[in-house]
Amino acid sequence: MQNKVLVVDDEEEIRNLLEIYLMNEGYKVIKAGDGEEALKIIENEKVQLIILDVMMPKMDGIETCKRIREKMSIPILMLSAKSEDMDKIQGIMTGADDYITKPFNPLELTVRVKALLRRAYYFNREQDTRDDIIAIDSLKIDKINHVVTVDDAEISLTSREFDILYLLASNRGKVFSTEDIFSKVWKEQYYQSNNTVMVHMSRIREKIEKPMNGCKVIHTVWGVGYKIER
Repeated sequence: MQNKVLVVDDEEEIRNLLEIYLMNEGYKVIKAGDGEEALKIIENEKVQLIILDVMMPKMDGIETCKRIREKMSIPILMLSAKSEDMDKIQGIMTGADDYITKPFNPLELTVRVKALLRRAYYFNREQDTRDDIIAIDSLKIDKINHVVTVDDAEISLTSREFDILYLLASNRGKVFSTEDIFSKVWKEQYYQSNNTVMVHMSRIREKIEKPMNGCKVIHTVWGVGYKIER
């Protein structure tokens, strides 16, 4: 199947440039000039990944990402000229799976696209012998369908949030350091100043613990890492 990538950017030159890079890698590209147009497209088109610019007229990338996450868990790569850490954190907390800044290296961008698609649809093949559904009290994690529910109500997680939760839940009792989690989920080298895992962990807790009436699922082992005990 040819993966469809939706490119959302108000600069036509950027849209066309991304289209060339992605088509050379075998992807089908759909383009939108702003967030409102993007939302209309995904209502009618099945896309496998979205590249979403932050600064756009009408509806910016942050708001567009929020709207998308209310309904679906398509992998989202945020694209922006800003490089400050707070912008990255805001994008991730909104529900983006990854972040790259302009000007970008075409090779790095295509590598990240491939990695996001691989994680979203083929995560954790080495654990195929495990049960497909993990239950922790009212929380259920469906590996095959990438669905998480609490009391049968679906919780919207990004692909990386799901990967982190599944990693901990399928290894209950085992403590994973921040470096362990990053290397297993991002498949990249971890840097000491990287707070990406902490931001994702905070978001996961917020999403699953509130509907579980504050029940603590993920435990922090201070100075060591994170684990799920039950």
